[in-house]
Amino acid sequence: MPTDIPQHIQTIYQKFHEAGFQLYLVGGCVRDMLTSRPITDWDLTTNATPDEMLKLFPDAFYDNSFGTVGIPLKNEKEMENPEARLQLPSQSDGGQVVEVTTFRTERGYDDRRHPTEIKWGKTIEEDLSRRDFTMNAIALDLNRNSGEEQSDDSRIDSGQARMTEYNLIDPYNGRQDIEDKLIRAVGNPNERFKEDALRLMRAIRFAAQLGFQIEEQTLAAITNDAPLLSEIAGERIRDELLKLLASDYPYEGIMLLKNTGLLHQILPELEEGIGMSQARPGRHHKDDVFTHNVLSLKFCLSTDPIVRFATLIHDIGKPRVQSTDENGYVIFHNHEIVGSRLAYEICDRLRFSKKQRSKVTKLIRWHMFTVDEHITDSAVRRFIRRIGVENVKDMMDLRVGDRLGGGTQTAESWRLKLFKERVEKQLAPAPFSINDLAIDGNDVMKELNLKPSRKIGEILQKLFEEVDEDLSKNTKEYLLERIKSL
Repeated sequence: MPTDIPQHIQTIYQKFHEAGFQLYLVGGCVRDMLTSRPITDWDLTTNATPDEMLKLFPDAFYDNSFGTVGIPLKNEKEMENPEARLQLPSQSDGGQVVEVTTFRTERGYDDRRHPTEIKWGKTIEEDLSRRDFTMNAIALDLNRNSGEEQSDDSRIDSGQARMTEYNLIDPYNGRQDIEDKLIRAVGNPNERFKEDALRLMRAIRFAAQLGFQIEEQTLAAITNDAPLLSEIAGERIRDELLKLLASDYPYEGIMLLKNTGLLHQILPELEEGIGMSQARPGRHHKDDVFTHNVLSLKFCLSTDPIVRFATLIHDIGKPRVQSTDENGYVIFHNHEIVGSRLAYEICDRLRFSKKQRSKVTKLIRWHMFTVDEHITDSAVRRFIRRIGVENVKDMMDLRVGDRLGGGTQTAESWRLKLFKERVEKQLAPAPFSINDLAIDGNDVMKELNLKPSRKIGEILQKLFEEVDEDLSKNTKEYLLERIKSL
């Protein structure tokens, strides 16, 4: 058995093997071994039926129709104890859960997602035939002695796993496609994409993550079947989009979505900027609105997919507010306001969380912040409060992407550098807020003999606005005297 497979995976394999069942690593983990990428999920498949697995692992659970059984395991430290290796705890122990799926064949995908007919398969080859891409249709037998004697081609230094011997089942030449850096559908690509239309996005997401090309016929099928994506739930599209944006090649991924017609299904608002010129004397923008948006994503410093998404659509409001000035030049007044509203609708459509939606809309709403060196410290503090302390760095990363995406050669102007320094100064120790006043509501009620009411909050707000302009006034003596005139 390969020596660097996690102990809990080896434990599961041993129990299956001793019971006379086949068990294979399959899918993403095998692909990641072959590309020397970190492995986060271990996908396992077997010829044992769910009922047979439940007999083998009494504490396992099975609550779906796809043959996937969850096996709870002790943590790694506990599994190092040889006596504990074959003892599997219940879910309540909080250990890791490993999923094992029975070989299966599938037919009929009326909703472009779920098969209408599932049958347990008899061979690993049957199971691999239903998978999406050849690089994901490779299985690995953990039994070093299984099958015939291995050839030299069956030896590999696989990075994290460092496997020395293994038996690969690769009926669709997925290993060769991995070496050639190609994403190719298993069998007929039109059939694969009609089975689950999300595979259209998955192909492009994998290309962005791995730096692979998409095989010609597979790419043609994606373009032909792009309208099918409209039948996929927003949250599934969101998950794939965020994975693409978190990849090493997000710009290239977005351009692939555009060139295949998928972007029109996901973000039609973004495509409204295609061909919309921004050129005018004195303006650094030289590309149309769409190109500027995607180039801003390319140059965004953040690796956070939410910040990258906000950067991608930061000027999405421009096509909706386009007009011309007295000289005939195009202008986009209040595009950040309209853009933040559009972003809210998009995030809602794609089922972003409230926290994610709030971040995206704030970054877009306030991305036109001024960096004039003459603004006051109180204006800097207002900027921080508007976007939130937690979003300050993200806003700066968006601004850098905006500048570079507009054709500017330097990431930061001297004014932006000075503004960042002033922001950092105001953040130490923290930006001034109403809670930092030297008095509170109890002091106001006591001094003015008032009962709890909205008026208390209004007085504190007026005091805060005054002190925010001059922090030296934030003393209890001054404020108690000042409230008498309010």
